[in-house]
Amino acid sequence: MVSNSSSSVQQPLCHDSENFALLQFKQSFLIDEHASNDPSAYPKVAMWNSHGEGEGSDCRSWDGVECDRETGHVIDLHLASSFLYGSINSSSGLFNLVHLQRLDLSDNYFHHFEIRNGIVQLPMLRSLNLSYSVFSSQIPSELLALSELVFLDLSENPMLQHQKPGLRNLVNISSTIPHALAANLSSLKSLLLEECGLHGEFPMNIFQLPSLHYLPEFQETSRLRWLYLGGTSFSGELPTSIGRLGSLIELDISSCNFTGLVPSSLGHLTQLSHLVLLNNSFSGQISSFLGNLTQLSYLDLSNNYFSGQIPSFLANFTQLTSLSLSFNNFNVGTLAWLGQQTKLTGLDLDTVNLSGEISSSLVNMSQLTRLDLEENQLTGQIPSWLMDFT
Repeated sequence: MVSNSSSSVQQPLCHDSENFALLQFKQSFLIDEHASNDPSAYPKVAMWNSHGEGEGSDCRSWDGVECDRETGHVIDLHLASSFLYGSINSSSGLFNLVHLQRLDLSDNYFHHFEIRNGIVQLPMLRSLNLSYSVFSSQIPSELLALSELVFLDLSENPMLQHQKPGLRNLVNISSTIPHALAANLSSLKSLLLEECGLHGEFPMNIFQLPSLHYLPEFQETSRLRWLYLGGTSFSGELPTSIGRLGSLIELDISSCNFTGLVPSSLGHLTQLSHLVLLNNSFSGQISSFLGNLTQLSYLDLSNNYFSGQIPSFLANFTQLTSLSLSFNNFNVGTLAWLGQQTKLTGLDLDTVNLSGEISSSLVNMSQLTRLDLEENQLTGQIPSWLMDFT
């Protein structure tokens, strides 16, 4: 008689010591419906028991418990939103689950949580979530001993304190960047994310944090295509790392508080079609590297402190449909640099120190519907061809 090789291999039972540890852990809590806020919360530990034989006494079948299919050891304890009310001390049965890899106790109510000594007994822990758990006290430096940890969430515990900077040594921490960041960090002024394992879609609401004054560094792997920061509180110089956003096609940082020179690295963004820097305090000459942005169709540098000559490379921007350089400190110049701007529909050159007669190069701009040359030193008669624009 030939046995069927496809028959399932019986999985090992949960280890008695881990069964006991889980039951001891359960007994340290009350079930309180007010301990969790999630509408879908329910008491996962309610049916855990050690009576009788069979599945009911084997922790493999217990809600929120996952065991390794080969060894039978408990590797995952997911008790989020389980109406748990009570305390966890260093002698808790929880810390006897030495093979545990993932622990989620979020959205419960722990009026005392002592993990300082116990947590080091879980050396295989890769994910730890204690968010929304009324967890208070110091963040234990013992977390540094968890060399396998890649995910840590202690958010929404307002009484939590962190006075030791050593957690920065958890260099393998990685996750997607939480999209709720803007709601939780309203006082954040500086955000540094370089050289970490964060991944996924970059949440744009980070840039709407009301107190954030400094841009985070951008990574070369970013595929960001549109970046709109208009009206935010950013200040200081525009970081040179913005030149790493090589996929960017639209950049709007209008009405911020940026100062200093526009970084030459901006010239690396050769796919840009839309660049708006108006209403900042940028100064100095416009970098010649911006001459690489020949795909621009919309350029607004108005209301800054740019100086020097209006750059001649603007003549090469033949895709421009709208150009505004108004209210800057350019040296006295002419309109000769306009070249063959035949696609322009809007041209704003208010208060840019233009002098001489209106250049005849404007005559080729048959698409022009908006022209502002106020507050300049233009001389001579108004050309008759200007009246032909409709």
